[in-house]
Amino acid sequence: MAEQKQQFKTSSKRKGSGITRKCASLIKEQRARIYIIRRCATTLLCWSFQGDD
Repeated sequence: MAEQKQQFKTSSKRKGSGITRKCASLIKEQRARIYIIRRCATTLLCWSFQGDD
């Protein structure tokens, strides 16, 4: 019985860390996408201001 409880505790920790890892990777991916979009928008704005000459 004690072995089953110990196995349950370790397996639940693995599941929790897996979910945490997935969330962290999704957040990291979204941050990278937002960074790229922001850089592109800045570049386009700078080019449009330079084109007004």
